[in-house]
Amino acid sequence: MKKTFLLSILFSTYISYGTAQELENHSIPEEKTRVIVITDGEADDRASMVRFLLSTNEFDVEGIINSSSQFHWEGGKGWNAFHPVEWIKEYIELYGKVYHNLLLHDKRYPSPEYLLSKWKVGNIKGNGEYEERTEGAQFIAKTLLTEDHDPRPVWIQAWGGCNTLASALKIIQEDYPEKMEQVADKMRLFLIWEQDKAYQEYIRPNWEHYQIPTIISDQFDCMAYIWNKVLPATVQSFFQKEWMTQHILQGHGALCEAYPNKKGAFNAEGDTPSFLHNLSTGLRNMENPGYGGWGGRYVKVRNNVWMDPKPSSEYNYPTGQYGFDNSWSKMMEHYTDSAQVAMRTRYFQPLWRWLDKVQLDFAARAEWCVKDYASANHHPIINLNLQSLDLNAQPGETIKLDASQSKDPDGDLLKVHWWMYPEAGSYKGNFHFESEHPKTAFKVPQDAHTGETIHIICEVSDNGEPALTRYKRIIITVNH
Repeated sequence: MKKTFLLSILFSTYISYGTAQELENHSIPEEKTRVIVITDGEADDRASMVRFLLSTNEFDVEGIINSSSQFHWEGGKGWNAFHPVEWIKEYIELYGKVYHNLLLHDKRYPSPEYLLSKWKVGNIKGNGEYEERTEGAQFIAKTLLTEDHDPRPVWIQAWGGCNTLASALKIIQEDYPEKMEQVADKMRLFLIWEQDKAYQEYIRPNWEHYQIPTIISDQFDCMAYIWNKVLPATVQSFFQKEWMTQHILQGHGALCEAYPNKKGAFNAEGDTPSFLHNLSTGLRNMENPGYGGWGGRYVKVRNNVWMDPKPSSEYNYPTGQYGFDNSWSKMMEHYTDSAQVAMRTRYFQPLWRWLDKVQLDFAARAEWCVKDYASANHHPIINLNLQSLDLNAQPGETIKLDASQSKDPDGDLLKVHWWMYPEAGSYKGNFHFESEHPKTAFKVPQDAHTGETIHIICEVSDNGEPALTRYKRIIITVNH
């Protein structure tokens, strides 16, 4: 009797559908995102590169470019010293040592030879220098100018300064001015701060009016060097020595063994949010930076430029360069007053709310480096009863939600969690929705007004080791 009772509890929470054989032709995820990485090679860039390379099955990598920043440039002294550009080649070679094992888990992983062909050296000789037409700048320009009839945008991630990107865009402006609008329409930018003067001095006055979707992030800093000061304790455990050593640093192949760390603990990956934003998790955040996803959530501040939500009404967005010197994160880093600490925690929440799942995803990819398919875990596949994820509904209308046909490639049990993401929608009424049942119903609140939006997240996690999660976002637009 007791055993029957326990099983009934288990299966009221988890569902189980599918085996690896059944899903062999069913597990193709969403289309890959086109990306260009521009990096100044700091220690946290090198840590981010390990995770990035393990995530390249999700991307079409168009370029990996050395650049400088206000912090590191060729000829810089002491802390400003520039890490030799060959580190990218070395990391790709380490990736090559685990590449064939990664293929066991996803045939879409690019070859080391392909990645090496995309590695170029950009503007590295000074802080913010963008006049020289370096190989890296010309490579970016050529990529953006190529008329390949591919409708997918190119996401350019500035892990360091914007100077090599500025040089590339200056080449286009000077040599192909008639193509500037076409190129701008192709670009999406994710900047980890403005780490030199190039954005304000050249890109903003010459390109921003083309309405290029541009994220300039400060909330990334909770994954950088201050993580152990600002992350909630429940999240910090995924970054501490015991977890990192067990799941990443030891016994996971050559690439993970090279991961820069702090005596076995997480050191920093300040640049990682830029490509977490580009992962196809199902959160649809690439449609709109205000939706929120693994790379954070942002608000539009001018043109099509998006920055972090204000910590409080007393804060004002910068009129010029947004970076280390006027960072809200740095302003709040040393807060000790309980009210200020709570405000800082809320400020970083758009990013840290996902970080346990982000770290488990990293752990699974680390295992793909050394385990065969049957011994590792893989992401669940969500199947909903809806023909569209964009719905129209009236106040008081009931919407039936059903994720019971979701599947897992490893045959694991699946747990479904439905929840309303109030910050992402425009409806701001006092209404809460949450359910742990695969089949549930959502009743549109009676006080919702025409045109307001409500975001419902379907979160599906398996019970594998490490547990993996994927999402579907349903956006309800209210009408009368």
